[in-house]
Amino acid sequence: MSARNSVPRRTFLKGLGTLMALPMMESLAPISAAGGAASGVTGGAGAAPVRVGFVYVPNGANMADWTPKQVGADFDLPYILEPLASVKSELCVFSGLTHDKARPNGDGAGDHARASAAFLTGAQPRKTSGVDIHVGVSVDQVIGNRVGVQTPFRTLELGIDRGQSSGNCDSGYSCAYQYNISWRTPTSPVPPETNPRLAFDRLFSNGDSFDSEELRTRRQGYRKSILDFVMEDARTLNPKLGRTDQRKLDEYLTSVRDLERRIEFTEKMSTEISGKRPVVEPHDYTQHVRLMYDVMLLAFQTDSTRVASFIVAHDGSNRPHPFIGVNEGHHDLSHHGNDPEKKAKIAKINRFHAEQFAYFLDRMRSIREGDGTLLDHSMIVYGSGIADGDAHAHDNLPVLVAGRAGGGLTSGRHVRVPKETPMTNLYLSMMERMGVSMERFGDSTGKLGQLTV
Repeated sequence: MSARNSVPRRTFLKGLGTLMALPMMESLAPISAAGGAASGVTGGAGAAPVRVGFVYVPNGANMADWTPKQVGADFDLPYILEPLASVKSELCVFSGLTHDKARPNGDGAGDHARASAAFLTGAQPRKTSGVDIHVGVSVDQVIGNRVGVQTPFRTLELGIDRGQSSGNCDSGYSCAYQYNISWRTPTSPVPPETNPRLAFDRLFSNGDSFDSEELRTRRQGYRKSILDFVMEDARTLNPKLGRTDQRKLDEYLTSVRDLERRIEFTEKMSTEISGKRPVVEPHDYTQHVRLMYDVMLLAFQTDSTRVASFIVAHDGSNRPHPFIGVNEGHHDLSHHGNDPEKKAKIAKINRFHAEQFAYFLDRMRSIREGDGTLLDHSMIVYGSGIADGDAHAHDNLPVLVAGRAGGGLTSGRHVRVPKETPMTNLYLSMMERMGVSMERFGDSTGKLGQLTV
């Protein structure tokens, strides 16, 4: 029996309390495999699955510095999007998409809570700060319910700001709306994991939070890396792999250890600042964001999940950014009153967020997978539920989609859709590419035909 047939496609390295999924490798692919869009896969047998991600940035954008002037493939990246120049050919920038259900529609103030709650649901959140919250099921959960049976984790939810699940956070709206974009049911948000260590450990504990805590305690007690528990399995597997896959396995294990070391370093630095132990979140915001992006990358690379969301900061966040020369609070600046200096600072924050996203996309593009890259086999929505923060506008939102969805999306374009086009139309088309067939989702009016040309 050849090495190609002696190892199942979904292979894990196992060790003491540890289960480490491997990335896609030719040596591990069975001769015949079920493909097709219904399983979140495009192409024929053994084709790479399509991953879908949703990245939320807060408080809108300075739209003049976000929106490309030209429509189509021949467009220039404006100031905010310039950091994405290296992956420009992988981007589809949209203008004209709208979230009507983030508007008041008779409910008065509370645009930040509504923007977050409606972003992935396309539904009007019930205005309440009590336990009777209600909005809608989010697109990530709908897709996860369909394709999640094929992966260790149905979905993955990540964030930076640890929020509250109850109480009044925005003009009578529950904190649950403002700090969550993912909703398993209309009344049940899925809180994002904000600690890189806990998110990292979760990937190697088969989804059991107790196992994750136990694993962490054992590692700390033995002063060992996660890799120390699986190296015997790795040595057994290595001879069964082709030369290219042996190199790919080595690169993967190296990247896992690199991420682990960076988490350990930020924990050490944060502990020295806060005096807290044993698990603390990074004090360095840039490092925190990048660590969470790397966790998402690792989850996609190993096919631990095909659906993920990441809240870079909750809407209404007033975080200052002194590390880029902006000392004022983000939310305060978003109410710029058309002050050129404030608008320039907002654009600077927007550009900073784009730089971190570019870091993520560059890493995705560097990982070879099948006939392309991990980014080729993904579609990652990046955007906000608010356009101009001063006006609390919810039309013409700053939105782009990165990746080619395994050939299901034509990238390298600026697409202008008709005014008031529901963003949920985009989601309907993305669902279709993940094998999820729905006539309507949220406030959709139909599929978005402009995903391909």
